[in-house]
Amino acid sequence: MPQSADGKLERTTLTPGDAGTTLARGYRLLVIGETEHTAHRLPASGEVSIGRSEAADIQVKDPLMSRTHAKLFIGPELYVTDMGSSNGITIRSKRMPSKGKQMINVGDAIELGSSVIIVQPLFSRPGSRSPAQATTSPSEVDQSEAMKRVYGLARRIAGSQINVLLLGETGVGKEVLARTIHDLSHRADAPFVGLNCAALNEALFESELFGYDKGAFTGAVQAKPGLIETADTGTVFLDEVGEMPLSMQTKLLRVLETRQVMRVGGLKPRSIDVRFVAATNQNLDHEVEAGTFREDLFYRLNGISLVIPPLRERAEEIPSLARTFIAEACRDSGFAERMVLSQEAVDWMDNHTWPGNIRELRNAINRAILLASGGVIQPEHLQTDAYKPRTGRGSGRARPDMTPPAAPAPSGATTGEPQGPQSADDVERQRIVDALAACGGNQTRAAKMLGIARRTLTSRLNKLGLPRPRKNRE
Repeated sequence: MPQSADGKLERTTLTPGDAGTTLARGYRLLVIGETEHTAHRLPASGEVSIGRSEAADIQVKDPLMSRTHAKLFIGPELYVTDMGSSNGITIRSKRMPSKGKQMINVGDAIELGSSVIIVQPLFSRPGSRSPAQATTSPSEVDQSEAMKRVYGLARRIAGSQINVLLLGETGVGKEVLARTIHDLSHRADAPFVGLNCAALNEALFESELFGYDKGAFTGAVQAKPGLIETADTGTVFLDEVGEMPLSMQTKLLRVLETRQVMRVGGLKPRSIDVRFVAATNQNLDHEVEAGTFREDLFYRLNGISLVIPPLRERAEEIPSLARTFIAEACRDSGFAERMVLSQEAVDWMDNHTWPGNIRELRNAINRAILLASGGVIQPEHLQTDAYKPRTGRGSGRARPDMTPPAAPAPSGATTGEPQGPQSADDVERQRIVDALAACGGNQTRAAKMLGIARRTLTSRLNKLGLPRPRKNRE
C-alpha cells in the first residue's frame, strides 16, 4: 500500500492532466471538498479511518467533519461505518443511523460534513476494467457480431466530447457500455457518477443533480455539491432518462447548453466539464410525440445513439456469460470449487427467451449455485415461477423476423381462432402480469424480478392501464 513518509495513505491532488496516468488495480478514494479535490490509494483489504484528526488514515480538513468521522471497510464488499460523528453520514440521499454500518457500491456519493467521498476503481492502464467490473467486461465474453459492432463504435466515439444515448431493453447492459465509454476516454481517471432518474421523486431530483447552498431550504445546514458538479472532468450517466420529470428536463437542457450548474439557493453558476451518457428502454421518439419528453433535450442528449440488442438476439454470448457469472457467484459465496452446468441446463438456457436479459441471467445463476447440490447446475435450479422453459423442438428464442410468443389467453377468452401478432405493449403487459402473479401482488419483488425500479413498474402499470394489485395476504 503506497504511503507517504509520515505513514499516511498516499494523497494526490487531482488535475485535468492526470487522465492518462497508468495505475495499479484496486481502489482509490476521491475526496471532494469545498476548495480542493484529492485522491487517496486504498489498501487491497482492511479498514481505513476518515476524519479531521491527524491520526485518521485519511485526513480531511473539513470543519464540519468529526475527528474520526467514519471508517471504510474494504474486502469482497465495501462498507462504511459511522464512528459517532456529529453531523452524520448520508448515502444515496438517506441518512445513516449514528454508529450504523452500511454496504456501499463503487461510485456512490457519500456525504461527510461538507465533503463528498467516492470509492473509485483503479486501472492497470487507461481503458482497462476494475476487478469489480471484470465479470461483465466485454473482452471476457464471446461477443456476437452485433455486439462487436456496438463496442467497435463505442471505442471510436470514446475519445470525443459527443453526448451518447444508449437504447435497449431492461437488463441488456447499458451501464456496462456507459462505463466502457468512460474507461476508454481521456476522462477514465476522473469520476463516473450515475443517477437513476426513476429512483428519485421530483422534490429530491434537483438537489441531487445540482446540489444546494447552505440555507437553501429548511434542513440545509451545510452546502452540498450535486452529482453533476461532483463528476467535473468526468462522466455523468443518466439511467432511465425517460423517467425524468418535465420540470427537470428544462433545467438539464440549460446545463447542457451553458455547461454551468446553479445550486439550489445559489446565486452564482459554477462551470462544469462533464460528458453526458444517457440510457433508456423507452422509445423517446414516442415520448416526444406524447409531450412527456422535451424534443430539444432529446436532440441534445442524442449526439449519437447506440442500440444494444437483447440477449435473445445474441445467443452465442449466453454460455460465456453464464460461466463468468458462475465463477463470480462461487467466489462471492465462498465455494472452494466452481460449479458446472449440465447439458440439460445448457439446453434450457438455449430455449429460454430471457425477457430480463443479462440481469435475469445473472440472477438465475446466483440463485442456481445456492440451490444446486453436487456441483452440477440443473434446469430446475435456473427456473423461476414467472418464466418456465419452453417445450418442443427448436429454440424458443425470438428472432427479429419472428412474432413474439403469444401471451396466455385471459380467462374467458376465445382460444379457437389463431391469435394475431402482439404489440410490444401486449408483450410487456403480460410480462408484468406474470411477475405480479408470481410475487403475490408484491410490487417491490415484481419490479426486482423484472429488473426495473419500483417507480418504473408503477409508471408502466398506469401507462398500460393495469390496476395496481393488492398483496396476496394468504
